[in-house]
Amino acid sequence: MKTGLIFGLAAILLLVGSLHFTLAFETEQEPEPPQIPEPTPEPEPIRMPDPQPTPDPFPEETESVKIQRLTEENNKLKQQNTNLQEQILTLKNEKSKLQTEISEQNNVIQNLKEVTMEQIRVIMELVNRLKDVLFEKISSSTINL
Repeated sequence: MKTGLIFGLAAILLLVGSLHFTLAFETEQEPEPPQIPEPTPEPEPIRMPDPQPTPDPFPEETESVKIQRLTEENNKLKQQNTNLQEQILTLKNEKSKLQTEISEQNNVIQNLKEVTMEQIRVIMELVNRLKDVLFEKISSSTINL
């Protein structure tokens, strides 16, 4: 048993020493520099799709039918244009009428203001006369006593 114990202790010492030597060897190594990553290739640019030719809006029309249809549309647009011009003229006339009415109303208001101010002046003059008459009556009655 002694020999087994001595042999076990020697084995443990030998393992601990070699373990210590192994750990020291690993820590003394210098780390390798990190590897430089390779550049990723650039993606291919996205290409615009080829434009489709615009389809004919009226594929079954002949040239004469197209001309007739476009002439009708043109005539309708001309009629709309003349209608709009007439409406604009009408609105301009109405605007001028309203402006003259407004100016007439302003004149009437101004005249009414002047009449009102004159009435106020007359009333103030009458009040002053009444005050004078009352003052004279009161003062004359006190003097007569």
